[in-house]
Amino acid sequence: MTQKNCLLVGAPVDSGKRRRGCLMGPDAYRTARLGETLMDLGHTVQDLGNLRPAPFEPDAKDNDLHALNETVAWTEALTGAAEAAMATGFPIFLGGDHSLSAGTVAGVANHAATLGRPQFVLWLDAHTDFHTPQSTGSGNLHGTPVAYFAGRSGFDAFPAVENPVPEENICMIGLRSVDDAERETLQATKIRRHDMREIDENGIARPLAAFLEHVATQNGMLHVSLDVDFLDPSVAPAVGTTVPGGATVREAHLVMEMLHDSGLMTSLDLVELNPFLDERGRTAQLMVDLAASALGRRVFDRPTRSFS
Repeated sequence: MTQKNCLLVGAPVDSGKRRRGCLMGPDAYRTARLGETLMDLGHTVQDLGNLRPAPFEPDAKDNDLHALNETVAWTEALTGAAEAAMATGFPIFLGGDHSLSAGTVAGVANHAATLGRPQFVLWLDAHTDFHTPQSTGSGNLHGTPVAYFAGRSGFDAFPAVENPVPEENICMIGLRSVDDAERETLQATKIRRHDMREIDENGIARPLAAFLEHVATQNGMLHVSLDVDFLDPSVAPAVGTTVPGGATVREAHLVMEMLHDSGLMTSLDLVELNPFLDERGRTAQLMVDLAASALGRRVFDRPTRSFS
């Protein structure tokens, strides 16, 4: 197994939606011993602490978008931090709600461009997050990051995306909550999208293997964005956007194990963990276990745990 210099980058972003609690996510991952787990696998680990957003002004009271200026400020800070981290190691961004990926993906894509390599994104999520600030009905910006880093218009308040990720380089797996506007828009794109019905019918390995083969043939760099709600809420309750019918523990570990076997993953988001909604830390621990699988832990290495 290739040892990595894992950089833990705390991103306590809590501005992308109205339900608070994701700002506690980074410290929950630390409490669940993410760093120690990765060191036990032979990796070096540097905890870079928690980021802060760039300076921002309060939003206008008549703004329909929730915490727009703060989310823009986080995007600016995370873009720079992600690009810098890529130059020195393997960054793991500890969220924080999913609006943080607007910055993390923009930043890693900038780094890939300096190397002359294409950027790819694997989006493990119940939602597509493909709204723009104009199309979102909720006004919650955690539903917009894919549209942002893919270069869709409508993000005038945000930093310009220097290196948009091409649609054909994005793969979404686990979808089961997609509104009509997103569905119609996505159908006109080249984004690979796989909902839970397809996974039920054909399994999760087939679409992932096809995407990974494509990444490999293009000599791509692969950013993986893992949302807690990719998982079924019966096993991962600590998320404010629970959608029944998600991935099982075994399906999720298979995805992570395949990512490790491929050797293609170059950066990782762990997002939407709301410890306030957790049950004795079980969701945080599962997310740590999944990160460990993605970074080389084998089934026979995984300890059993009791939550009693």
